[in-house]
Amino acid sequence: MCGRYSLHSNPEVVALLFGLSQVPAWQPRYNIAPTAQVLIVRESGAALVRWGLVPHWAKDPTMGARLNNARAETVATKPSFRDAYRARRCLIPANGFYEWKLENGLKQPYYVHPAGGALFAFAGLWEQWNDPHLSLETCTIITTEANAKMAAVHDRMPVIVSPAEYSAWLSGETYRSVPLLPCPDSAIDIRRVSRAVNNARNEDPGLIEPDEA
Repeated sequence: MCGRYSLHSNPEVVALLFGLSQVPAWQPRYNIAPTAQVLIVRESGAALVRWGLVPHWAKDPTMGARLNNARAETVATKPSFRDAYRARRCLIPANGFYEWKLENGLKQPYYVHPAGGALFAFAGLWEQWNDPHLSLETCTIITTEANAKMAAVHDRMPVIVSPAEYSAWLSGETYRSVPLLPCPDSAIDIRRVSRAVNNARNEDPGLIEPDEA
């Protein structure tokens, strides 16, 4: 799964890496949790939407609280995601994500970031939900089995789209019959970080710093 991540790069850097003419303004974040407003990139450009996908047919938006992740193995067939998988794909920029491992009876967080220092682009889906009183755009992050390096911490990780495949992913040209696989081990680095990230209210650059304790 992926339940927390960071995005703190300068908007100009994000625009350059994703080929965007402009991006909406956002605050640097080091502890993004579900239900937050997050940046996505789709074929029409960048947008801020709520993390936690609400299918267009949902009776109310509370359903999104359970749908912040979509499993790669079932995303094409599960009713909550299959329509968006066919027609509403997105990329979700991130500097890194957190995952937890049980150590000495405590949940120890680890921070996973690009080995090359650039940004991740998580494979995502977005949806539009409407009722007479509310129009809401939401998204979810697609996860897959962990690669060998990630498996030392957790058995799942986000699907990471390479820059060469950005356009193909967004247009739906790829992955229709090809499994959504984990990235190579060489694409990620992992470091132990402070348990302060366990509290979603904590928000500062120190959360991603190495913790040698």
